[in-house]
Amino acid sequence: MINGSKRLSGDVEVQGAKNSALPIIAAAVLTKGENVFHNCPSLSDVDVALRIIRSLGGKARFSGGALLINCDDIHNDSVPDALTREMRGSVVFLGALLARMGRVVLGLPGGCELGARPIDLHLRALRLMGAEISERGGVLECTADGGLFGADIALSFPSVGATENIILSAVTADGTTTITNAAREPEICDLCDYLNSAGAKIYGAGEGTVVIDGVKSLSAVSHTIIPDRIVAATLMSAAAATGSRITLKGIIPSHLGAVTPVFEEMGCIADCRGTEMRFCAPERLRHTEVVRTMPYPGFPTDAQAPLTAAAAVAKGTSVFVENIFESRYKHIGEMIRLGADIKIQDRVAVINGVKRLYGARVRACDLRGAAALVTAALAAEGESEISGVRYLERGYEDFELTLSSLGADIKKL
Repeated sequence: MINGSKRLSGDVEVQGAKNSALPIIAAAVLTKGENVFHNCPSLSDVDVALRIIRSLGGKARFSGGALLINCDDIHNDSVPDALTREMRGSVVFLGALLARMGRVVLGLPGGCELGARPIDLHLRALRLMGAEISERGGVLECTADGGLFGADIALSFPSVGATENIILSAVTADGTTTITNAAREPEICDLCDYLNSAGAKIYGAGEGTVVIDGVKSLSAVSHTIIPDRIVAATLMSAAAATGSRITLKGIIPSHLGAVTPVFEEMGCIADCRGTEMRFCAPERLRHTEVVRTMPYPGFPTDAQAPLTAAAAVAKGTSVFVENIFESRYKHIGEMIRLGADIKIQDRVAVINGVKRLYGARVRACDLRGAAALVTAALAAEGESEISGVRYLERGYEDFELTLSSLGADIKKL
């Protein structure tokens, strides 16, 4: 429940990155000893990942603000189908378990329905590394009886998930693996930083070509997960939509390099000093010309939905082109219920900014769409009721408490 049209103010610490935490949790399968992860967000997706770890025979618990994972006693090579259905990111366990056990049985993953996100890139890469893969009834069975070996792998698209799975498969494989057209996201770098500190030999993370020299074993370490750049972009969108001033703490400004200029084009001021950003929005935003989502370092697809909510109350017409997922505009119909003037044609959204939105009952259909509806409701006059909160909880830790601390009139029932 959100009573909108209130300005936000104050300081907020940005949570750890969901898209770093999930592959790092999967990577813990490859290590010996107890890992200590700091800044790991408490999210439903993280909870699913930890339940997967426990189902395999590992130990995982939060203690004193840190996440402790020990995978010494892992003995199971099958991930329960009920868990893979809850989280699309569960596919990242494919590479880690195959490398650890030599065999893995994994149901095709679930999560947000954003259109086709085929894992054929993952499977092709694993086959090049010596895996045999069969699929029956929505279940993948992968084996590598002779062990995995290094290979030269060229990705047709810089897929984050495929890059992560190849890295996890290759770190203990026999020989050298080279990934061409690898994903360059900061979360890839975070995963590789963790693995290298555990004893892996990975070179070129964050660049188009990544080289992995296989090692015999990895040892558990302590690691701090990077801040979540998408949560930061969402908070920037909320402040922009409400004409607010807030300070984001614990961020990495370079990770927002494609996002910040769009807000500045809309009239906002983003003053970064070290790991802090002082963000100030005008009373009414200007429109942005054209925002095209692209693989990193381009504008992130995950930040598109919250920004469309800010653009809905900007002066003038903004255009968004979604180049990553074909079903990323599910939130638009619900935003129209709030009074937004938006037209969709294929992958293009044309947003004619209105002076005000009005509270309404709306329903979230995916994670970032939920964040967009919260953002829009914060700017709307009157009360809004947003259902489908479970999607929001996949990626935002206690988001209603975060916004409430900034002065929003928001509560979760």
